[in-house]
Order: sequence, then structure tokens, then C-alpha cells
Amino acid sequence: MNATTAAVARHPHLAIARPAGFVRVDCHSHTMWSGDATTTPHELIEAVAASAIDVLCITDHSTTNGAVELADRLGCRVVVGEELRTGVGELMGLFLTERIPFGVQPDEFCLRVRGQGGIVYVPHPFDPTRNALQERVLRDLADRGLLDAIEIFNGKVSLEHLNAKAAVFAAEADLPGGAGSDAHVPDALGAAFIDMPDFATPAEFLVALRSGVIHGHHFDQARAWRARIVPSVKTT
Repeated sequence: MNATTAAVARHPHLAIARPAGFVRVDCHSHTMWSGDATTTPHELIEAVAASAIDVLCITDHSTTNGAVELADRLGCRVVVGEELRTGVGELMGLFLTERIPFGVQPDEFCLRVRGQGGIVYVPHPFDPTRNALQERVLRDLADRGLLDAIEIFNGKVSLEHLNAKAAVFAAEADLPGGAGSDAHVPDALGAAFIDMPDFATPAEFLVALRSGVIHGHHFDQARAWRARIVPSVKTT
């Protein structure tokens, strides 16, 4: 098996033709700056090249430091994001310029994200194993117009009907649907993504999502152990 064949076997989407002017966007990923992931910058550079992702949304838990640090180092465009645990489940912000502090409530999170020109994105809705946003809160925020996009395919969600339920909800709420690998290990990067028209601004991103085509498969394998040194992410 040559290198090209091996790459396609690992990432079947590489064999799929896409329209001119479209980009592959992984809307949800994690690095060693997340407390539950250990993917180093070097590993991320390799994973981006292998998966041919054009735009990577780095959405580490409770921090934007990794996304800011890696913005010009990965060989792809980076959208600075953050996944934050609230008392009633997780929410994500994309296109951030400032970190949202831990402890804010969902409505405040939404307002703070939008206050800096960002997009409010709901990760892995309806998944009871993933600290999903409680359904009553999800529906309340949608009814109040505080949400911008819903993740309708998450690569770590093992039950297909949960992603399908998210897609139905997005359609009912008239919200664009996104897709992300939710990668916590390098091999998972690009397991789920959306092929969509290129964009330059958050507003254009939301419009482009509605014309996107989602590709993805479930990937939640344990990371193979090997001796390794993870650099410190401590900030002063």
C-alpha cells in the first residue's frame, strides 16, 4: 500500500470530489491545551496534512490559548474557539477574540460570544454521555434567538440516531448545521467535517454552512500508548 492509498484508507473523504471554491472545515477539535487531550503542535501539524483539512476550529475546554498559539503554524486556517462547560451542559464559541471565563451561565455565554463578533455553536446536542446542553435549555436558547449553529454530526457520538436528532432539531429551529471530529487524539482529526463554500467572516461562515455537505464517521478509539513528552501549557 503506497502513501496515497494509505491516506485514503484512513480518510476516505480524500477520494471525494468537491466543488470549486469549497473548503473542508472541521468545526470541533481539541489540543493539549484541553485538560482531556494531549495532541501536541507537531502531531497536529501532521494530522492536518494527513486529513487535508482546510479550516480547523480549535475549541479547547475553557481556553483559547492553544488556538491563538497555533493559528499560524498548522498549514491550514484556524478558527479560534472555546468549549465551555456551564452548569447545564456545554456550549461553544467560534471566531473568538477573548476567552469566555468559566462559570458563566448559558445566556451570558451567548451574549459574550456575540459581543465579540463570534458565533454561538452547540456541540453534541442530545448525547447523554457527553455533557450535552440540557434539552430544555437548548430549546429555550433557540426560541430566544441566542444560538447560531448546531452540531449535527459529531465524530465521537457513537449512536447515529443522536446525530440524526440534532439534524432534525436544527431544521426545526432553522439553524445551520455543522460537523466536527471532536478530536482529542491526532488520528481522529477530520473524522467528521463539512465541505462548504469558502468564507472570510463569521457571517459568511453561517451562510456557507447552509450550503455545506457533511462527511463523517464515528471515531473514538483509545490512543495507543507510547513514551512521549507533552510540552507545558502553563501561562504566566
